[in-house]
Amino acid sequence: MNLLKNDAAEIAGRFLSARRGAGGLADYPGEFPETLEEAYAIQDAAITAWGKTVIGWKVGRVLPPLSDRFGTDRLAGPIFVSEDASPIGSGPGMPVFAKGFAAGEAEFLLRIAATPPAGKTSFTLEEAADLIEAVHVGIEIASSPLGAINKLGPIAVVSDFGNNNGLVIGRAVEDWRSSGFEDWLVTTRIDGEVIGTGRASSFPNGAIGSARFLFELMAKRGIRLEPGQWISSGAVTGVHDAKAGQTVEAVFAEGYKVSCVLTAAQPQ
Repeated sequence: MNLLKNDAAEIAGRFLSARRGAGGLADYPGEFPETLEEAYAIQDAAITAWGKTVIGWKVGRVLPPLSDRFGTDRLAGPIFVSEDASPIGSGPGMPVFAKGFAAGEAEFLLRIAATPPAGKTSFTLEEAADLIEAVHVGIEIASSPLGAINKLGPIAVVSDFGNNNGLVIGRAVEDWRSSGFEDWLVTTRIDGEVIGTGRASSFPNGAIGSARFLFELMAKRGIRLEPGQWISSGAVTGVHDAKAGQTVEAVFAEGYKVSCVLTAAQPQ
């Protein structure tokens, strides 16, 4: 399949219609793309049609053997909504698609300090870190009207905003460069039950590796990153299905915590 521009716009429109209506999609809404490039073309069309301000970008993992097939171990999608974390015990309500897929993912959130240099398409980890001004703890709200989005794999995920529906921003990590935060043990609980643990250092090149990936990908896609935008650097404890009405809590080392309550998305 060689996805044409009008085909990308049509698929994007079907995803957006389901999002606006808070509905569900039983199947991928169109002919399935063959490449990530075609999936990003759908994402670009959807960003334009959605017309909302991009406040950041989520970075997700692509695991073997699909990482070998696609030639990348990560993918990206836009973030349009964020909420500051409330005091522990009264986290904000975050909407998810009750008829689709939903998860709350413990993540480190990196805030961009400066737009990467124009024309630069390759970054060292040190150069990527120099473009970050702060690291926060947080929760990525992974949700899509397409219930089978993760089972269908990276192409489906990229097609629908990277399977993102918001971000909960917690406290800033003090002295993040010397904190060793990538080695912190992180725990995710749903309704008080531990469902996953992990460390960001288990990612290839850690959380800063996610930033480097995003800087290089956006340069290739011709998308300008802005100071103050967020990078949600990857699900530290893995992806765990959840549903509206459940409370998701992410517990980090050094007493850092953040929580939210998943709510059913309403038609817009």
